[in-house]
Amino acid sequence: MAEPLTARQDRPRFRSVADTAAILGMSEVTLYRAIHAGQFPAIKVRGRFVIPARAIDDMEEIALTHGLVDASSYALRPAS
Repeated sequence: MAEPLTARQDRPRFRSVADTAAILGMSEVTLYRAIHAGQFPAIKVRGRFVIPARAIDDMEEIALTHGLVDASSYALRPAS
């Protein structure tokens, strides 16, 4: 079920790698490796990566309703 727009506006649109790793219960190094391998969605601005919060939310929703989610299906190409 979609969240009301006001609830979405109160949350950040992007998360840091450190924050995302903590949410997912993994190390930052593991998440950076997945990003560089094209196995996790991220946006690179200069040397910094950020994770779209919506990608995390979408993966969570699919996992709750359909089971296993492969994060690499959200990542289109390896980071350069």
